[in-house]
This record gives sequence, C-alpha cells and structure tokens, in this order.
Amino acid sequence: MANFNKVNVGTDARTELHDQLCLTGAEVSINLLPAGAGVPFVHSHKNNEEIYAILSGSGKAVIDGETVMLKSGDWIRISPAAERQFFADEDAAIRYVCIQVRENSLEGYTMDDAVVH
Repeated sequence: MANFNKVNVGTDARTELHDQLCLTGAEVSINLLPAGAGVPFVHSHKNNEEIYAILSGSGKAVIDGETVMLKSGDWIRISPAAERQFFADEDAAIRYVCIQVRENSLEGYTMDDAVVH
C-alpha cells in the first residue's frame, strides 16, 4: 500500500478523510444531517472552493441568502467567498460528500495528467 490508502466510512455524522487517506491536495469529508437538522453555523472560506455531492436524502443549502434545494444525485460547487449553510428536510436525513480544494489550482484534467503504461 505504498502508493494508495483505503478506508471504510461508517455512519458517523462527520468523517474527515485527510488523515485517514493521507490527503495532500484536497480535504474530503462525509457528512450526515438527521431529518430536521442543520449545520449550526454559516461559513465561507479564504482560498478553498467546495464541491458537494448529495449521496442520499434531501435538504437545502442557503448560499449568499439564496435557497438551493438539494436531493440525491445533485452536485454543487461553491466559491470560497460565498456564505453557506446546509439543512436536512424535516422528514429526511441528508448524506453528502464535501470536497474542498484550493480555487484555481487545477493544472490539468485527467487526460492531460495521465501517464499510460
């Protein structure tokens, strides 16, 4: 396992994978908000954009005062400066992945960066 790390994520409310996977270029977390719950704070970032993938359930994000409805299968990217807060629907939990990366840091896409052996 010198060139990879593997972890199994359980059902915790929040699991941050930076230590478990030895991440060096991104922050990834798996999050679960129970029905009717919300993240207890509004936040933004200095440098990092966030990409959210909704794995199951439904809810909403309030981004710079605008409500964005979310459901399983949705993906959303949020700029660093945007103020955001997430909520589960009253009758459904929401489980999502948050990927945090430095804005404008990508130097190439898969085919540009791949080395075929």
